[in-house]
Amino acid sequence: MLERDVEAYFRKSVQGAGGVAFKFTSPSHRGVADRIVCLPGQTWFVELKRPGGRLMPLQRIFADEMKRLGQLYACLSSKEEIDEWLKNL
Repeated sequence: MLERDVEAYFRKSVQGAGGVAFKFTSPSHRGVADRIVCLPGQTWFVELKRPGGRLMPLQRIFADEMKRLGQLYACLSSKEEIDEWLKNL
């Protein structure tokens, strides 16, 4: 499965849960999460990877910074992880 397939499934799943998944890029700050997800009552920063994919060093720094700031952050790499993440919200 390619990362684009994970992203397509993610977008549809978030929409099905009543949310919106915005594609996010920041040219001046590399390593930011792929998506900003707005769900009823919560906003998440979500990095999507292909199955077996790993965070790059700048992505890891971003993830740690979001967690330090008390923000909601997830890194998901499969349909099963996406389903589990949505189930646990």
